[in-house]
Amino acid sequence: MSGLDTRAASRRATRPATVILAIIGIAVALVWIFPVYWMVNSAFLPNVVLQSQTPTFVPLGGSFTNFATVIGGGTFLPALGMSLAIAVIVVACCLLFAFLAALAISRFRFRGRKGFVLAILFIQMLPAEGLFIAQYKLMASVNLLNTVLGVSIIYIAAVVPFTIWMLRGFVAGIPAELEEAAMVDGLSRTQAFLRITFPLLAPGLVASGVYAFLQSWNEFTVALVVLQDNSAETLPLWLRGFIQASQSHAIDWGQVMAASTLVALPVIIFFLFVQGRMTSGLVSGAVKG
Repeated sequence: MSGLDTRAASRRATRPATVILAIIGIAVALVWIFPVYWMVNSAFLPNVVLQSQTPTFVPLGGSFTNFATVIGGGTFLPALGMSLAIAVIVVACCLLFAFLAALAISRFRFRGRKGFVLAILFIQMLPAEGLFIAQYKLMASVNLLNTVLGVSIIYIAAVVPFTIWMLRGFVAGIPAELEEAAMVDGLSRTQAFLRITFPLLAPGLVASGVYAFLQSWNEFTVALVVLQDNSAETLPLWLRGFIQASQSHAIDWGQVMAASTLVALPVIIFFLFVQGRMTSGLVSGAVKG
């Protein structure tokens, strides 16, 4: 009974600490989420209300007028289409290239393997700003300035090294003995990989895909260098142009917040679809490999 009493006393002692930690966690989460809430809240309010001395925390009587004005401007949808096209290309190519490379360096031993891994780490150390001139000259020489393909190639080259390093941990964390056991049962190496190993890699692929998506969706500086035509803009460039156009007269903060919400909305939708797999993938990749 003494052991039971000790465990019960220990549980009673930990309850206040758990409650305190939960309160601190909720407070920190509220601090993080408040700017997002304020952005969305302001997007539904007219500029007159936003400029008043009294803040409005709930958009009672708000409308979708700001969103309609932003979308109706004629420049948002082309920018959205370009950002989506670039993101799809970057995510698909990065997952394909990084998956094959991670599989090679984790499952096979070949000459130059260590040098390849070190090259991946070295590339991550290079400052992106130091490559702008070379990237611009390269894209100009092959007539890929102001194109989806040109920007996608640069993004893929920037994202693939870290994606390889991320996926390497997932592949290394899956024992090769699982494939060998499946091959003993009569499966070929390809069948064993597709049926046994590949499903176990799904969380890692999702986590890597999220990273590639965020990098391509939010990137601004490379797009600013390569996309100099006003008819070829990603959403970050479009948002900058929208704010600059607003500064030529009285800034309509309701429209600016609506534009910012529209830029962030696809990311939120994407996270809602993959958040379960992404969480397990990030935790798995942190402890394996």
